[in-house]
Amino acid sequence: MPGVVWGLLSVAFVLTVDGPKKAAVALEPNGGSVAEAADSSTNASEPGAALIRGRARFIPSDRETTEVGELFRLGPAEFDYTMKKTRETADLTVWRVTFPSPLPSPLPENNVVPLDYFAPKVPAPGGADRRPAVVVLHILGADFALSRYLCARLAQRGVAAAFLQLPYYGDRRPPGGDQRFLSADIERSVAAMRQGVCDVRYAVAWLAQRPEVDPERLGVAGISLGGIISSLVAANDPHVREGAFLLAGGGLDDILWDMPEREARLYKRKWLELGRTKADLTQLTSSYDPLTYASRLKGKRLLMIAGNVDEVVPAESAQRLWDAAGRPPIRWLDCGHYSAAAYLLPEMRNVVEFFVEGPYAPPRPPILGNPPPPMSHSIGRE
Repeated sequence: MPGVVWGLLSVAFVLTVDGPKKAAVALEPNGGSVAEAADSSTNASEPGAALIRGRARFIPSDRETTEVGELFRLGPAEFDYTMKKTRETADLTVWRVTFPSPLPSPLPENNVVPLDYFAPKVPAPGGADRRPAVVVLHILGADFALSRYLCARLAQRGVAAAFLQLPYYGDRRPPGGDQRFLSADIERSVAAMRQGVCDVRYAVAWLAQRPEVDPERLGVAGISLGGIISSLVAANDPHVREGAFLLAGGGLDDILWDMPEREARLYKRKWLELGRTKADLTQLTSSYDPLTYASRLKGKRLLMIAGNVDEVVPAESAQRLWDAAGRPPIRWLDCGHYSAAAYLLPEMRNVVEFFVEGPYAPPRPPILGNPPPPMSHSIGRE
């Protein structure tokens, strides 16, 4: 059943992005405030689309040494990027953007970060001169449809959105390669998490320098793996003010140790065969665990969406992140991790509204839906 639902999400994405095509929008090589947006679910470019080259800067926050974990700190740098228009509709333009990873791996293909930039052609929320921008991250499985759907919906409401492929996914994996973000090589997996966080920080910097983007309204959003990485980015990048974390949680060691997927059980068995223990895993992952940095999320504008019977990222893990982050608004769905596919499409409306409303929106209820029993017993609904 989940496969059918994800297939429907792919169809929903195509229907969302492929509206009637209007007159072409002029490209400005210096990145003026043109209506921009790009790529669809393929990498194909529009026939004759020009490749635009530019240079962006990563400027560390003046709080880099105090509010960014040591593993995720980056120095000042300039980096080259390319842009090519891949799709255009009445509401948005999609660009394929590429830039080098700030934390390269031994695999050359993995060191080029692909970013699909959905640039709105509609006014910014509230009629503002500049618009919010959000980096959107994908699930653990290599299905990008839901993340691209969210980007399209955000752009149609005036929010600039950028879909980023995490390390060892999509174009970042060589043809026929067996490298994976999550694998039996746990050391490489946590290195991929670090690289992914740093890649998103470069993407945030790129967005912040777009003339159409408000650098005071930068956010991140992600689902499952993407939600976990998004929470790490939000906690470790002072420029990020907002975050939406779906089916995400803290306690990375517990999540990995108890993950029910066949591949994850295989990785666990190999780990044990090497004579390593759960305590070893805890020690290895603690520096990459959202709980380690969650206190830095307090004071930021957040939204969490979780499944109260999630079998992959347990409700307890979501609750621990929620509690450590200062108990932001959370929506509990009556579903597990896989059955959540049937709920997430309508939930996208809440995520879009969250980023459209911005910091001046009325306060949201702290808890919606049905919390898992331990949470409902100890917390109540305030």
